[in-house]
Amino acid sequence: MSEQVSKVEKKRISILGCGWLGFPLAKRLLGSGITSQVKGSTTSEAKLDQFAAAGIDGVLLPLNPETGLDKGILDAFFDADIIVISIPPRTSQNVAGNYSTQMQMVAGAIRRSAAKEVIFISSTGVYRDLSQTAVEPDVQLPEHSAQPEMVAAENAIAALRPEKTVTILRLSGLLGYNRIPGKYVQGQKDMTTGDIPVNYIHRDDAAGIIKAIMEQGIQNETFNITAPFHPTRSEVYVDSCAQFGWEAPTFKMPDQHPPFKLISGDKFSKTYQYEFKYPDPLLFHYESL
Repeated sequence: MSEQVSKVEKKRISILGCGWLGFPLAKRLLGSGITSQVKGSTTSEAKLDQFAAAGIDGVLLPLNPETGLDKGILDAFFDADIIVISIPPRTSQNVAGNYSTQMQMVAGAIRRSAAKEVIFISSTGVYRDLSQTAVEPDVQLPEHSAQPEMVAAENAIAALRPEKTVTILRLSGLLGYNRIPGKYVQGQKDMTTGDIPVNYIHRDDAAGIIKAIMEQGIQNETFNITAPFHPTRSEVYVDSCAQFGWEAPTFKMPDQHPPFKLISGDKFSKTYQYEFKYPDPLLFHYESL
C-alpha cells in the first residue's frame, strides 16, 4: 500500500445518494463495526423513516444547480471522515452539463469540509466500444470517453486531491435482486449482440468491495470494478429468463460483428484482497419482486 493509504477505525461515513446501492452499503457498514455513524442522503422524504429504522441518519438533500445547496444541511451532512458519492446521472432526465455541475457543487462542499477521504462511484460506461480490453488509463479526459459528462464529474471530484484522498470506482453494470438482465430483453427477436461479452457486477460484491477498500485503505487511484468472468449476452439473457419462466430472446448472426469492450479488473485485484461472492454473472442471485 502507498503512503496515501489510510485505515478506517470507527469513522463517520456519509453516503451521498443512499439508493439502490447506497442503502445496502450503509446497512453493511453499520453491521461491520468499522463506523460510528452512517449518514445517508435522499431526495425522497418518504425514505427517511426507512433510513431511521435501519439506523442511518437520513438527510433530505436535493442537488439542484439552479437553487444551489443549503449550506447548513451541507455542512452537517459532510461533517464526516469519509464521503461516498453514489449518484448516477439520470440519463432520461439529464440536461447536458447538469450532472457535472452537480458534482462541482458537491466537490466545493467537500473541499470546505473536514472529510479526508472520498469514494466516487462512476461507471465503466465511460469506455468506448473499441473491441478490446479496457483498462483505467484508457479514459482520463471527457473527449476520450463514451460518457464525457461522467468523466467531467470524475475529474471534478478528483480535483480534491491532494488535500483529500479520492478513489474513483468505475462499476460495471450493477445487477442482482430485482435487476435481472433477462427482464429487459424477454421475447425480443433476432438480437445481433448475443456473442458480445458482458461486464457486470453484483450489488452484493459492489457493496462488499467498497467496504473492503475502506478497511484496507482508500487510495488516490481509479479502479474498474467488474465480475472476473465475462460470459456472452446470449448466455446471460437466456439463463436469467429461464430462471423466471420468461420467454427468452432469440439471436441471429450479424453481417458484421458489433463493437464491444471487455473490462479489466486486474488493477483492483492486484491492489486489494477481496473474494467475490458472485464472480460469474451466470450465477448471480436474483429476486423477482
